Amino acid sequence: MEVKMKKIYLLFTDTGTMLSRMINLCTKSTLNHASIAFDTSMIEVYSFGRKQAYNPWSGGFVKEDLRSPFFSHAKCAIYQLSITENTYQLLWHRIKKMEVETDLYRYNLLGLFGVLFNMEWNRQHAFFCSEFVVTVLKEAGLYSNDKPACLIKPQDLKEWHALQLIYHGDLSIYLQQHGGYEVQIPLWKRIYS
Repeated sequence: MEVKMKKIYLLFTDTGTMLSRMINLCTKSTLNHASIAFDTSMIEVYSFGRKQAYNPWSGGFVKEDLRSPFFSHAKCAIYQLSITENTYQLLWHRIKKMEVETDLYRYNLLGLFGVLFNMEWNRQHAFFCSEFVVTVLKEAGLYSNDKPACLIKPQDLKEWHALQLIYHGDLSIYLQQHGGYEVQIPLWKRIYS
């Protein structure tokens, strides 16, 4: 019997915000925001990040709207991973359960300092973006690494041998090519860009 395979996607972005630039400086890397997606058009995209686009201090579990003005100038790298239908369903149900229970979760800002100083800082129901992605991948039996999830940076994930890079560049271009949707660019950005 043939095992049915599906694909999931790991998306790494850089929005160019002040916080993003600070994280890039600390990690000596770029594309430091990690998300997990369930479709090539990037409609079902989940992470831990800003609950309100222009407030970096209000964070938690989020379903990301990549077509919002916040992501209009984002750079990205998109990797795909082939998994079994059963594993796909396991991941999907785990994410949907978190979405229903979103009020239980918060952003693990302290955990970012743990990564910076290489100190484990596990907090119940609190994640930063790559910690969240690694946690759900580990729970599904996909990702194994001796390093705790709370110390794994986006660039560690990008180096995972199981991933296949499918796109690198402007997120808006990818979305136009794969989603058939126009990215909402604010008028002031269109005029002054």
